[in-house]
Amino acid sequence: MSTKSLQVMSQYSTNLTDKQWQVTEKILDPKHRKRKYSLRETMNAIMYLVKTGCQWRMLPKDFPPYNTVFYYFNKWKLEGVFDELMDKLHVIVRNLMGREDTPSLGIIDSRSIKSSHHVDSDRGIDGNKKIKGRKEHIVVDTLGLPMGVVVHEANIHDSVGAHTVIDSMRGNFPRLKKILADGGYKGQKLIDDARAKLGAEFKVVLRPDESSKKFAVLPLRWIVERSFSWLENFRRIAMDYEFYSETGVAMVQLAFCRLMYNKIYD
Repeated sequence: MSTKSLQVMSQYSTNLTDKQWQVTEKILDPKHRKRKYSLRETMNAIMYLVKTGCQWRMLPKDFPPYNTVFYYFNKWKLEGVFDELMDKLHVIVRNLMGREDTPSLGIIDSRSIKSSHHVDSDRGIDGNKKIKGRKEHIVVDTLGLPMGVVVHEANIHDSVGAHTVIDSMRGNFPRLKKILADGGYKGQKLIDDARAKLGAEFKVVLRPDESSKKFAVLPLRWIVERSFSWLENFRRIAMDYEFYSETGVAMVQLAFCRLMYNKIYD
């Protein structure tokens, strides 16, 4: 089947537009090699899977064969292509909104999600939320856009897991001055780690009344919660089905990419 025929056949709302593909193609296929199956259609298939939550084998037949799509997904995951794409889209969206390329403020938080029974041993039980699975740990800017994504066992405390997120952000945000967190991130080690690795202040924002159980919206802290609510629209990451936690990271990155595609080109 030719590349041209594949590009015509698949018509889904998750498909990349011409302008969206122009940005993506520079990262996925800089040499414009001739291939049996279109990389654009391969990326369309991946975006379809992330949004709908279907299994690899259940991808519609008008996409390239599922094993081809899965091959490229793994290849791009291992080569850090999705991380690069997420960072590129982040810069574009910020520029369109009149912001600098990189943010000066980040907001960190995590959410625990249930994992399927067939995942590897990289999972645990979040005692507070009574969830057996993994945690998605993210840092976002004031637009709610991703700066760092890590997936780890749910039993790892936020104050410990945050170190891996900080590590993932090293060297990427020269303007970063401060990271905001909730009371679960207390600890001098985090303050020292953020200062040493990112040159940023790590600040814990508490409720006005620590003893109160009443919900309160804290300044800027709601932004990261909104980002998590955006991610809930993607069925593939509503529950963690991925055998490896690294694949879970890629799925979250792709969901964020889809969100940023929509902000750039509606």
